[in-house]
Amino acid sequence: MKERILIVEDDRNISKLLKYNLENSGYECIAAFNAEKALQVIDESPVDLLILDIMLPGMDGLDLCRAIKGTESSKTLPIIIVTARGEEVDKIVGLELGADDYIVKPFSPRELLLRIRAVLKRSEKEKPKNSVLTAGDICIDTDRHKVTVKGKSFELTHMEFKLLFLLIERRGRVQSRDQLLRDVWEMEAGVDTRTVDTHIKRLREKLGRYGDLIETVRGFGYRLNDDGR
Repeated sequence: MKERILIVEDDRNISKLLKYNLENSGYECIAAFNAEKALQVIDESPVDLLILDIMLPGMDGLDLCRAIKGTESSKTLPIIIVTARGEEVDKIVGLELGADDYIVKPFSPRELLLRIRAVLKRSEKEKPKNSVLTAGDICIDTDRHKVTVKGKSFELTHMEFKLLFLLIERRGRVQSRDQLLRDVWEMEAGVDTRTVDTHIKRLREKLGRYGDLIETVRGFGYRLNDDGR
C-alpha cells in the first residue's frame, strides 16, 4: 500500500510541483490549501506524513502544527515544515511544536524526498520494544504516549517525549548534543542549532523538581541520573 502524504501549501504551483514529484516517487498525495481543509482530511482519513507551509491563509502552519500535536489521535503524525521562513527562531519554534524536520525554500526535490524517506523510516521504527520505562519516580508509557511522575501526568510535545525516552533508555550514559541531534531529530552532527538545549530546558521546566534528574555535562551534553532519586 502506498504511503499517503498530505501537502498543505496555499501556493498552487508549488503544491502541484510537490504532488508531481512525490507521486512519481511512489507516494499517494492529497493537497490542501489551508489549515481547515487539512484538519478535515486528517479527521476523515489517515495520512502517513504531512508537508506543511507556515504562511497559510487563516490559521497559519505553526498553529496547525500545534493543533495536530495537541490532539490524541494525530499527535504522532510526522510533520515536515517546508517554508520560506528560514530564521533560526522560526526553526526552533517549529521543532518545539513537534515538527520532525524543517526545510527552507527554495529546496531541491531530491533533498525533500530524502528527508521524507528518513522521517517515514524513523516513524516506522519509533515504537520501542519496552512499552514502559522508569527512572526514579518518572514513568514513560510509549504505548499510551504518556509520562507520569508519582501518578501525575505531564503533557509533552512529540519531540520532548522522544528526547525523554532516549535519555531514560540510555540512563547514566552521557549523550552529546551531536548524538541527540542524530538520534532524536536525525539531523547531521555539527549543525549549529540550540534545538537540543531549548528542548532540555523545556523538559526540565515541565518536570519541575524532577527535571534535576537530567544533568548537564559541561562542554559535552546531557545524561539522565540513574541513582533512583
